[in-house]
Amino acid sequence: MKDLYIRTIAARLNVRDWQVENCAKLFEDGATIPFISRYRKEKTGGLDDVAVAEIRHWLDVYAEMDRRKESILSTIRDAGKLTPELEKSISECVDGRELEDLYLPFKPKRRTRATVAKEVGLEPLADDIFEQRTADPWKDAGKFLNDKVPTVEDALAGARDIIAEKFNETASVRETVRQMLRTRKLVSRPTKNAASPEASKYKGYFEFSESLSHIASHRLLAVLRAEDEGYLSLRLDADPEKCGNKLYYDYCQEKKYPGQKLAGQIRSAIDDAYKRLLEPSISNEVIKEAKEKADIESIKVFGENLRQLLLAPPVGQKRVLAIDPGFRTGCKVVCLDAQGNLQHYETIFPHPPVSEKVKSIRAVSDMIRKYGIEVIAIGNGTAGRETEEFIKRVPKPSGVRVFSVSEDGASIYSASEIAREEFPDYDVTVRGAVSIGRRLMDPLAELVKIDPKSLGVGQYQHDVDQSLLKEKLDNTVESCVNSVGVNLNTASRHLLSYVAGIGPALAENIVQYRTDHGPFGSRAELLKVKRLGDKAFEQCAGFLRIPGAANPLDNSAVHPESYHIVEKMAHSLGVKTEELVADAGLCSKIRPEDFVETDFGLPTIHDILKELAKPGLDPRESASEFAFSDDIHSMEDLSEGMELPGIVTNITAFGAFVDIGIKQNGLIHVSRMGGGKRRVHSPADVLKLHQHVKVRVISVDMERNRIGLELL
Repeated sequence: MKDLYIRTIAARLNVRDWQVENCAKLFEDGATIPFISRYRKEKTGGLDDVAVAEIRHWLDVYAEMDRRKESILSTIRDAGKLTPELEKSISECVDGRELEDLYLPFKPKRRTRATVAKEVGLEPLADDIFEQRTADPWKDAGKFLNDKVPTVEDALAGARDIIAEKFNETASVRETVRQMLRTRKLVSRPTKNAASPEASKYKGYFEFSESLSHIASHRLLAVLRAEDEGYLSLRLDADPEKCGNKLYYDYCQEKKYPGQKLAGQIRSAIDDAYKRLLEPSISNEVIKEAKEKADIESIKVFGENLRQLLLAPPVGQKRVLAIDPGFRTGCKVVCLDAQGNLQHYETIFPHPPVSEKVKSIRAVSDMIRKYGIEVIAIGNGTAGRETEEFIKRVPKPSGVRVFSVSEDGASIYSASEIAREEFPDYDVTVRGAVSIGRRLMDPLAELVKIDPKSLGVGQYQHDVDQSLLKEKLDNTVESCVNSVGVNLNTASRHLLSYVAGIGPALAENIVQYRTDHGPFGSRAELLKVKRLGDKAFEQCAGFLRIPGAANPLDNSAVHPESYHIVEKMAHSLGVKTEELVADAGLCSKIRPEDFVETDFGLPTIHDILKELAKPGLDPRESASEFAFSDDIHSMEDLSEGMELPGIVTNITAFGAFVDIGIKQNGLIHVSRMGGGKRRVHSPADVLKLHQHVKVRVISVDMERNRIGLELL
């Protein structure tokens, strides 16, 4: 990687050059983001996984830019137009738009008005006018008349076309227009299609105007979607005359003020260049640029929501009764053992139109008793509230807890290839209920099987850059899986595939080895897995856990490469390694400085001691029960001023959506999150996904199906 790129990335991310350079070398050696951020802190200066992922992103961007430069230089060189100055400018470029500006004059293009003018011999006239080598363009134009250029005006018009294209292809001119258009307002107007009922959701944008540089990401994405759907037309409110004046003034500053006869020709060419070439292309470009920024903001929100969802509190290995609620088709009930295996399923009909309440109560009671149920999971979709109320009437042993579980993505999972593999003999309704139960036991292990975009925690996720979204979400899932750690002997291949250095193929091989040889007894045994070599072992071992292993370090985040350090620590205290593990008192007696080695500095030693004190500690909180207000079942039951319990279901840049126990979620706008005492800049600063909150109803719009809430 060029030093130029290293310096640029470091400056962009506000880190040191050596941190970027070391990350680049580690990536070249096959290291993964989780491994680098967790086990190579000395090399990175303690950069977290988000910063390391950013470095990886920009390293990939500049690697692609290098390939683009090679292609551009080859094209210009083959055309015989590559000068040392141009080659230097291209080689030292670190901005994609600047690179394309430099290439534009040499880029193969379709036949334009300028190329037609050149074909009939008018380029010398255009050059004379542009360089002000003629005082009387009308007189000189007469020298260029022929069969295809019958009049002086035809000659001048062709020359102006060539000059206009020259302006359009000048990098400094294009950058000037960019700067002008970036500060303008984006203006929307309704199209004839806006009268349709489907367009009503965009009603607030029918007469919209806001500075492109300050427009909020969700509003920009909304108007762009409305334009794409044909309900709005968008434009930037730039004044063509003022923009033309600026370009003409810059030209005069670079050359000199032209004489009266020349001035009209040059100014006319500049105005044409702006209106016909520069404004249309660069207007689209700066709107696209603004969208890219909006994409990044939205994807960041989506990524943080996904992180919170994946790291939601688990109830752990409990025997679960899970219910996928329904009215007409009944409630699908499954019983799972503490490992999430399906033991029993049946359908009950406690609600209208069948209303077999007594029979259903008896059935659920029998299942709770027979399968030793410890917790009950109820999907929060259709009939979810009614099913919760029904379950309250069912006699239950003391200690059985009831949870409402998000159904987002459950239907996607139940119809997926993964679900068919897991439950080939059961239909989608059973699979959906199993997924609800398992995501209560361990949200992370279950949700990794579902496309993150289907989990209902994004903002305009289908409108943003899909490759960037996938990169961010994959990094987020990988980060969550590796921060928690994975039980090597129980994890599904889908969960294993997100462990650093493993991937789908090795995950399949690990599961197959487990099937053929039984549970792993040690991390070292991983090296017996087909195609799992030293590099993959180095990357994955620290994130895999083996409860009950002979070596207790195999159930910790201490990497096998550091086991010898732990042994030295234990020896220094006169105890065995297993005695040191999980003994915070013994760990506190160790001086970290005494165990620093060439490849293992203080950051690693501190991490080892922290892990030894509490090995395998799950960073997630424990799950807690929640109850909606008993007397609220529909929007008709709401009134302004009511104070209600709720669960945060989605967080956006402009606010948070809250489930208050009816079909329609309410919105807490960011301006209503400070309780009147302080201003909240970002909803994520005060709320988390699935957080239990208390809210006040401030508006109920029955016509638009909207509920306004205030955070208490």
